Order: sequence, then structure tokens, then C-alpha cells
Amino acid sequence: MTADRTAPTATYRLQLQPGFPFAAAERAVPYLASLGVSHLHLSPVLEARPGSTHGYDIVDHTAVRAELGGERGLRALARTARAHGLGLIADIVPNHMAVPVPERLNGPLWEVLRDGPESPYARWFDIDWAEHGRKVLLPVLGGPLGEEWERLRPGDDGVLRYYDHEFPLRPGTERLPPAALLDAQWYRLGWWRLARTELNYRRFFTISELIAVRVEDPEVFDATHRTLLDLVRDGVLDGLRVDHPDGLADPEGYLRTLDEAVRAATGGDGRWTVVEKILARDEPLPAHWPVAGTTGYDALHHIDGLFVDPDGLEKLTATYRSFTAAPPDEGGDWAATVRSAARHVVRHELAAEVERLTRTASRICAASPPLRDHAPWALRTAIRALLVRLPVYRPYATVGAPAAEADAAMLHRAARDARTAFTATARTVEAEARAVDTVRDAALGRLGDGPDHRDFLARFAQTAAALRAKSVEDTAFYRYTPLLSAAEVGGDPGHPAVSPEEFHAFAARLLRDWPTTGTVLSTHDTKRSADVRARIAALTESPARWGRLLAEAADPARPQAPDPQLAWTAWQTALGLGTADAQRLVPAMLKAVREAGLHTTWTEQNAAYEDAVTAYLEAAPWAALDAFASDIAAPARVNTLGAALLHLTMPGVPDLYMDTERAYRALVDPDNRRPPALDGHAADELSAEKLLLTRAALRLRRDHPSWFGPGSDYTPLIAAGPASPHCVAFLRHDGTSGGGGGAITVATRLSRRLAEAGGWDPRTRLPLPPGHWRDLLTGRAAGGATPLAELLDRLPVALLVRD
Repeated sequence: MTADRTAPTATYRLQLQPGFPFAAAERAVPYLASLGVSHLHLSPVLEARPGSTHGYDIVDHTAVRAELGGERGLRALARTARAHGLGLIADIVPNHMAVPVPERLNGPLWEVLRDGPESPYARWFDIDWAEHGRKVLLPVLGGPLGEEWERLRPGDDGVLRYYDHEFPLRPGTERLPPAALLDAQWYRLGWWRLARTELNYRRFFTISELIAVRVEDPEVFDATHRTLLDLVRDGVLDGLRVDHPDGLADPEGYLRTLDEAVRAATGGDGRWTVVEKILARDEPLPAHWPVAGTTGYDALHHIDGLFVDPDGLEKLTATYRSFTAAPPDEGGDWAATVRSAARHVVRHELAAEVERLTRTASRICAASPPLRDHAPWALRTAIRALLVRLPVYRPYATVGAPAAEADAAMLHRAARDARTAFTATARTVEAEARAVDTVRDAALGRLGDGPDHRDFLARFAQTAAALRAKSVEDTAFYRYTPLLSAAEVGGDPGHPAVSPEEFHAFAARLLRDWPTTGTVLSTHDTKRSADVRARIAALTESPARWGRLLAEAADPARPQAPDPQLAWTAWQTALGLGTADAQRLVPAMLKAVREAGLHTTWTEQNAAYEDAVTAYLEAAPWAALDAFASDIAAPARVNTLGAALLHLTMPGVPDLYMDTERAYRALVDPDNRRPPALDGHAADELSAEKLLLTRAALRLRRDHPSWFGPGSDYTPLIAAGPASPHCVAFLRHDGTSGGGGGAITVATRLSRRLAEAGGWDPRTRLPLPPGHWRDLLTGRAAGGATPLAELLDRLPVALLVRD
């Protein structure tokens, strides 16, 4: 873990873009400092593709992005932030760079395209030069080469142009006839559809416009991190967020190299660093990684789950299945939907990655007589069968070292299941199914330590991560939709509910193992902001009412959705957003149906279906939603405020996404990347309450860091009485035996069920630790066994401190 003394007390995420550059962030510093955060958390600051609204498509690691104000603007922001007591955390992107248009914007890639595998930059990129006759496939053509031939324009300046694309010509080939000129280049221009099966460079997930970078090479690491480390050395940056470490060949090795480089730049002190690692429900972060923790999606899942009524969810899911009639593997059942999506993605979207693994495995087997008779088809089948059965993003095995016990056990379980499926589906003999064991052992680094062995081990894990992201987050989450709030990064739509006991156990583990890990509720990547999810979660307390509303909306006399799953998803989305604004709903729903891939996709768009989706969203009887939205306003308020307070006071370092100190309802990008207001204005009562709560909690963390950071204490407080299951409470203090000071968080959960049972029964009390306590939100005094009916009569939450 990097030095805890550098950890923030709370961070505030700013999504920088040309419409919100460094200067705009600098103007917001006084307001953000007044909230009580300790650091601003910036999206990537290095030079990116022009116009990028996210910055993860980097083209130049040596420069701070000019569209944001360049290095001068960043340093000015740092000075202003420092003057107001704030530091800067920056998002870094080690895994990939953009393949931009025009391509010359990426200088290292331009050099490789011009000079081929002998270029000094060839080591930068993860390219399989053995394929395509030592050429890089560039899938950029709008159609087959024969149809696009005449649109390729060689120039006298040594550049080949295709619309806005530009490609360098290999020196000495400029005056060749067109066919010979194309054949003479170090790249092959191809139809964009070839990327799925023919691509020979590693990419970010399935995005061919992002080419993977080999940061495991020391020279590449130094070149791609020099500017960032200079900014750390100069005190401009005080911490780092590492994007997508699971895409790297050796995440632990990279993080150790990064930690050593940061310590060298800071005189040995290190800096707070977190990783965007998506953990499965019971998956631990590798304990030996030299980081403070994750970016916090695991916390999101545990907080959200508290506000899901398990009984109501069961009824809601039954209504969903009846209404949509979705087949089990197309949204009717979570496990079946995940398996189906994984099988499709591994055979289609990741076909090129599987083929490269198959070629490498074949070479490994060919070099070893005992393994030599595994046929390529058997290895390919075994690779697919193992990949689709991994329940986490990836294993972390390394050649020459024993695999972690958990990784070995996971791959052995997957292999056992895969062998059975292999024999059944491939109609083969048991001996051929042994290819599964060979692939398993290769993935665990047990077959040798040569170049192919290392390549297979790394690529298997990298492909596993891409498969998990594309099949679960980007497909199954959009197919299985009984409760949209559960279909979120880090979530488990099959089992989203979390009991108070589970939450307390999770919080205690965080404090013990990763006390300065990040925690989040909304990010630039969440499919729905926390406040949208809070409204949708309230449906688990009103499943019958929701079923009646959807039945009325499906009346044949009213405009009809193109399919019932679309109707279900659209109405939940509109409910969460709080408005049926077609300008915001249409882009989000079109993205949802393309990601789901049941009727249309990004690459095979069904125009008639998409037109029907748009027409329905513009004409649906949304007026029927108004009364229902009013009906769930009260429980949605409870969920919103409860989640916010739990997030801000539980173990870890809370990260607030821009504008979420107030009521903030946003859908998937680009809806959640609009420039923020950052003016402290509360447009409604809920915003005013959330802003009050946020300021109070953040300032408390800032003024009393020992109550919340490393060495502090987390003690669950258990209410007594008939309504006790509706209370979640805990004490935070500095962990000393004296017990002085401290803060108590109290939140209400499942409030409609509570109201239906008569509200806070006078007998339901929260036993407070000794002393006189005062609620920072209402000023109310409390002590002893406090009736929750009195403590929570004005707000559904309380934040108590000792007077």
C-alpha cells in the first residue's frame, strides 16, 4: 500500500473536456473547497483525441492536453487548489492509446506504420507481426477494399489519405503503382468488419480505435510515464487513479514499477494510488498490490443493496418475467443470460483474440512431445470453454511462480466443468477433452517459461477481462432488467440485496485491509447515477403498483413498444430520471438495445427496430408515470439521503462525482458527462437536504481525519425494537481507548415497508454510546437509548457528534 499519510479525506471528480477545461475547474476551486473535500479528482490530463469528452483516448504521453489549457493551465489549477487547501488526483491510462483520425496525431503509432517492426516504437504496441505478412491490420475502410479502392489517395508528401484518415507511406514506395504501393506498406487497410476476426493488435475490450500499449517494457513505461512523474515530482499531482489495470500483461508488476517510480519522484514518500479494479461480490483485491485500494465500485454495490427489499424484488422479478416473457438466456434468468452472452462474445466479438491464443497454444504444444497431438480446434474449444466459466475478471498467475490458491482453485473448477461441456458439445472422446487441462495449465504458468508460455499466460488473462466486461457489463446488464439499479458496475443483478449485517462486515473488512481505499456512488462510467438508482430501487417496495402501471401502459389502445422488454426498461429509466424527456431517453435507450444485442447491435443496426424505439419513446403515455413518481418520491428521498450519508462516513475515501452534492439524475454517457454547474444552488428541497448532508459530512471528515482514516474504529450500532431492521447505524472514532469524540451515522432503509407497518414504533430505539450527542443536520440533542421516531422525525438520516 502506498503511504497512507498522503491519502485524501475526500475527493471530487471533475470530468474535464473542451467545454470544461482547467480554467473552469480553477474557477470552481473556492466552491469545492467550501464543500470540505481535500482533493480534486481529474479525468485524464494528457493529450487526447481532439474533442474527446473523456480523455481516455490518449495520443501523446509527453504533453498535457492543449484543449484543456495545456501544462500551464494544469499548473495554474494546482496553484489555486493549493492556495485553498486542495490537492489534485489524476486519472492515468497505462493500458492503451488512441488510433486517432488522422492517424498522425499518435506519433509513436505513425512511426510504426511507416517503419514497421524495425521501428524503435514497435515495442510500444502489442502487435502480432507474424500475422498478415508482418503487417498491421487497420480496419478503417467503410466497405471491402474493392469498393473503397478509388477513395485511397496517395500524396506527394508521403501520405496516403482516405477521407480524414492519413497513413504514412513506407519510404521509397511513393511512386509505385496503386496495388504495389498498398502491398509495400507495413499495414494492411481493411474493411472495418474484419476487426472482429482478423485484428492482429491487442485493443481495449473490443474497441479497435484503442490500441494496447506494452507498459511491461521498461523503456515504454519510462516514455509513457515521464510527464506524469514530473508532475508528481513538482507537486502538481498528489495521487493517481489507475485505469483498467486488468488489461495489463502483469498488473502487479506494473503497479510495483509505478510505486517505485512515484517514490523515487517524491523522495520515498509515495502517493495515494487506487486502481479501477472491478471485484466480484466475494472477490478480494490482491493483498500484495502496492496500492491504497480500488476506485470503489465494491462499496457502491454494498450501499445500493441495503435499499433493495429482497421480498419485493422477488415479486418484481416475477412480474418482469410475466410481462416480458423473456427466454431464460435472453433476459429471463440472470445466470443463463450471462452464460449465453459470454458464449456469444467469445465466439464473435473476441474471435481475433481467441485465435491468437489458439495459435500460441498450438506453438506451445508443438514444442512439447507430450502435448503435440492437441489439434488447434480442440485447443480453441478448450480456450473458449475455460474463458466463459471464469466468475471474475481474470486470474493473476505469473510464469515461474506458484499461482495464488484462489486462482488455481478457480481455474480447476472451470476446467472440471469445461471438460464435461467439451465432451457434450464437441461430440468427441474424453482424450480430446484433455486439451482443457493443457489450456488450464498454460493459463496458470505451469507449462514452461518461454516467450510463448509468457505470452499465453498474459493474453489469456487479458482476454478473460475483456470477455467479462463485454459479456456481463455491456451485454447481460442490458438484457436482464427486472431492477435496473442492480445492473451497475460492481453490482450483481442476480443477488443485489445486501443486509445490514453484510454491509457492516464489508465495512469492517475495508477498514482492516484497505482503510484508504476509494468508495463511489456515481462515476463517469456508471450506467445510472446514484439518485436515479435510488428511485428505481424503491420499486422493490412497490412491485404490485409497478406491475399495474406497466399493464396499463401496455393497453392496446395506447402506443405500443416494439417489444415488452423495451417497454419495461424504458419505463424504469424514465422513472429513475424523473422525466420522460425524449432528448435524454432516446440516446440512452438506443444504447441499451444495441448493447443488449437482441434486436439490433452497434455493428448490425436494425433501422426499422430503432425507429420503432424512438417513436415509442416520443409517444408513450408518460402522463401515467406522474402519479407513480409522486408515490415513490418519499422512499426515493430516503434512499437518496441514506446512500449519500453512508458513502460519506463509511471506511474508505469517498469520491463525489461532479454535481452529486445535490440531487443529480443522469443516465449513461454522454448524459452523465455534461459540464457541471458547481454553484452551490439547490433547485429543490431534496437538493437542499443533500447539499446540507454532504457539506456536514465532508467538513467533519476534513476536521477530524482520525475518526475516519487508518487506525480509526468502525462499530455497528444495532437498534432494538419492532422496527430495528429499518435502521443502519455505526460509530466512527479514532480508535483510542478513551472513546472521546466520534461521529454516529444513522440511516433509514426500506422506508415504505416501515411506513406500511406504522412507522417508527416508539419502542424502537438506538442505544447511543455514553455522552451528549447532537445531530449536525438538525441540531437535535440525543443521548442514551434514543427513540428513532424522535431522532428521525425531520430527516430520514442523522449525523451525530458528541457535544
